[in-house]
Amino acid sequence: MKQKLVLVIMMIAAAFAFAKKDDQITMVGSTTVLPIAQATAEAYMELNPDIDVSVRGGGSGVGIAGIIAGTCDIGNASRHIKDKERMKAKENGVNAYENVVANDGIAVIVHKSNGVKDLTLEQLKKIYTGEITNWKDVGGPDLGIVIVSRDVSSGTYEVFEEKVLHDDKLNSSALMLASNNAVATTVKDTKGAVGYVGIGYLNGTVNAVKINGIEATEKTIQDKVYPIARTLHMYTKGKPEGRVKGYIDFVLSAKGQNLVEEMGFVKVKGAK
Repeated sequence: MKQKLVLVIMMIAAAFAFAKKDDQITMVGSTTVLPIAQATAEAYMELNPDIDVSVRGGGSGVGIAGIIAGTCDIGNASRHIKDKERMKAKENGVNAYENVVANDGIAVIVHKSNGVKDLTLEQLKKIYTGEITNWKDVGGPDLGIVIVSRDVSSGTYEVFEEKVLHDDKLNSSALMLASNNAVATTVKDTKGAVGYVGIGYLNGTVNAVKINGIEATEKTIQDKVYPIARTLHMYTKGKPEGRVKGYIDFVLSAKGQNLVEEMGFVKVKGAK
């Protein structure tokens, strides 16, 4: 009798856990995608009060690792999944499916008092590798450059490394920060600083410089003319289904893409 009671309790607990999971969506990952995830999750829950959407940051690597390990429904990433990560996912029986939910440009930012308005990709590379150390060498004030970067677990860092640094190493003096907000705040408070953030984090407290004479705008980012343009992603375990599909469909709907714009990012071409 006691064994039967224990079995019944276990069955009830399992059923409860399944039911609970069935009305939840869990998201972790990129701090760049975080504002989009938070805004769309809130709007989606208002339309679907029976669904609970949980959103956390942690970085793109954390989001993709969560999908590989099966610990989240959606892994947010501001970069593409790496080959080694995709192989690991396959080993775990997971098809890491890429859902492009927004376009973004990595904006290079300086202090409001800095007169530099344009940098070439080569100049930017030399700044971040430590070859250029004073703003006067790129038409600015006689002031030492303070390099501000995202940490190496960040998708934003990895895209910047790919598109700007290439095979060269980041200067060891760089301040490595854990979020876009931390970078923007540090640049705002440090006269000689240079940093980079997703375009959605521009709020008027810092100056964004042109790269190769091109400003990061909706058109230059959507058309991939801006040199540090990229896509933003929500990875799922296979093609989205069920409650996850409902949420992803909402993000790509007109209302969802309007929220993407409200957060300062750029719509996906062709999203409805």
